[in-house]
Amino acid sequence: MITEEKVREALREVIDPEVGVNVVDLGLVYAIRVRENRISVDMTMTTRACPLVEHIKDQAEAVIKEKIPEAGYVEVLMVWDPPWNPDMMSEEARKKLGRA
Repeated sequence: MITEEKVREALREVIDPEVGVNVVDLGLVYAIRVRENRISVDMTMTTRACPLVEHIKDQAEAVIKEKIPEAGYVEVLMVWDPPWNPDMMSEEARKKLGRA
């Protein structure tokens, strides 16, 4: 059975190469929707000007498909509202980046 938590765990393998922290702990994953074997994820980047938008999006889709092979459909949407801010990071990410 596909669960939101399984998807979230898979996404922890997607690392933002500019800061070396996974997209979940950075607070970039806004929503995960699972309906039967369909997965849809809303995520953002730290800035609209990030040159890695497509790379991160492709990585997220690939890791979900790899870790959850029963997913028949995977969609990662980049959204910009609300804008990301550092308060969205996990405590772990803040410590790693020296913001705790």
